[in-house]
Amino acid sequence: MGAIEDSSAADVVTMDKIVALCKRRGFIFPSSEIYGGVGSTYDFGHYGVLLKGNVKSEWWRAMLQERDDIVALDSAILQHPRVWEASGHLAGFTDPLVDCKTCGQRFRADHLADLPCGRKPSKHPGETDECDLTGARDFNLMFETTIGPVKESGATAYLRPETAQGIFINFKNVLQFSRKKPPFGIAQIGKSFRNEITPGNFIFRTREFEQMEMEFFVPPNESQKWFEHWLTERMLWYTELGLRSDHLRLRAHDRDELSHYSSGTSDVEYLFPIGWSELEGIANRGDFDLTQHAQFSGEKLEYFDPQTKERYVPHVIEPAAGADRATLAFLVDAYDEEVVQGEDGREGAGETRTVLRLHPRLAPVKVAVLPLVKKDGQPELAHKVYEDLRARMQAEYDEGGSIGKRYRRQDEIGTPWGVTVDHQSLDDGTVTLRDRDSLAQDRIAIDDLEAELQRRLAAPWQTPKLKR
Repeated sequence: MGAIEDSSAADVVTMDKIVALCKRRGFIFPSSEIYGGVGSTYDFGHYGVLLKGNVKSEWWRAMLQERDDIVALDSAILQHPRVWEASGHLAGFTDPLVDCKTCGQRFRADHLADLPCGRKPSKHPGETDECDLTGARDFNLMFETTIGPVKESGATAYLRPETAQGIFINFKNVLQFSRKKPPFGIAQIGKSFRNEITPGNFIFRTREFEQMEMEFFVPPNESQKWFEHWLTERMLWYTELGLRSDHLRLRAHDRDELSHYSSGTSDVEYLFPIGWSELEGIANRGDFDLTQHAQFSGEKLEYFDPQTKERYVPHVIEPAAGADRATLAFLVDAYDEEVVQGEDGREGAGETRTVLRLHPRLAPVKVAVLPLVKKDGQPELAHKVYEDLRARMQAEYDEGGSIGKRYRRQDEIGTPWGVTVDHQSLDDGTVTLRDRDSLAQDRIAIDDLEAELQRRLAAPWQTPKLKR
């Protein structure tokens, strides 16, 4: 078995490499590609669906399975227009926009120094004599649509720009059926839509995206304590799933960054190839949201404590993460290239392999079952092993191409373990169990295989990158 030589102590990942890998292996690719695509919209392929599904499952695990003070919700994308009046999105959810009459493109007025000119990308908008920029005007980021068969002013609706408001307007419903009392949370995952002027950087900023948001309702005098609690909890979630702690930081917002209703907000930021960028925001929102919706709806949105006889509007702590951004961060952090050393030809000695070092719980496929050759009864036995394993975990059977190429395919999609059926397997009922990260190969009885894989899947895991 070959040893490993690090190709570099520094990160070799770039956004171009991530985009290429995602396209090559069917994780993520441009939407409507056969028609030329639609700006900043992407489709998730088989492995992308599995990976993002695992990210969301781990979020649900942290919110629901590991706690007993949070309940789930799935609110509608289309909500009453008054929701967005109460939340302030209809009046204030805007970006400053300028048009260039020469190239026909639109730009964020406050980002001109970071954007390329439509005709001369080496310049910024407004830097050339050809540029003819309009004055800045407010541009609402919500997508407008209509409800019903006739387009009229009374039927105007909006695709939700965030999932949080669906939680606030259901506070009273959840309070009645859940038998919870503050402090307690309501969590949901769902699609949101923002008509961003300058989306980009692959799936980091898109017009259609998926959010993982939780609103934690607390007594007013406990808000700071719970705000600090959730700062710690959300950082731990990322590191426990394998993100390197030196590529994560918690950045508190300056006073001039805070929303008018927030007494404190911090962002979990990750060091992407594009620089430090937000993964998740944790905000102390006070009682703004429930108070606003109570005012606009006429419904009381408060809690009555039967023990203290106190009636109050709970304050809200909001951890709000992006499922797409988290998926991208896990992909970026997992990406690695290394030179394989040794005499084992099956492992491609001397070759550079690309590997996704994903936490096994996040990996799209947990185990690949591979017959060494397509004859002598090996495919039949391998397929039986595969059938037994896939009932317990996401497994894949692969008999196409050389064993080395099949290993490389599995490395690139992040499969942590490979099971190889060979001549010896037919004689003594054992298989080779290969580890993605170390390339260690252990001989194990087929009857013990499932238990060993479950043990490894449940074991603590740390990215090998931290050992460099």
